[in-house]
Amino acid sequence: MLNNLFNNLKKKSLIERFLLIITILVFLAYFFLGLMVIFWKKFPFNMQMQYRVALGVVLIVYSIIRFFRVYNANKE
Repeated sequence: MLNNLFNNLKKKSLIERFLLIITILVFLAYFFLGLMVIFWKKFPFNMQMQYRVALGVVLIVYSIIRFFRVYNANKE
């Protein structure tokens, strides 16, 4: 599976590979931002814990949705 993904990546143009890397970085940024919002003790904004967890979960779910969209687009 991973070998097939690398073979498909080699077939892409330089711009498509660059955009894939940027998309993966954005996925990681959203994922870690969601974790930061949930677990950061001294969060800079005054938010109740339940709202912080809700915002963090929304960010993590959004990052997972982005990941699967990129994964399915590159599988073809």
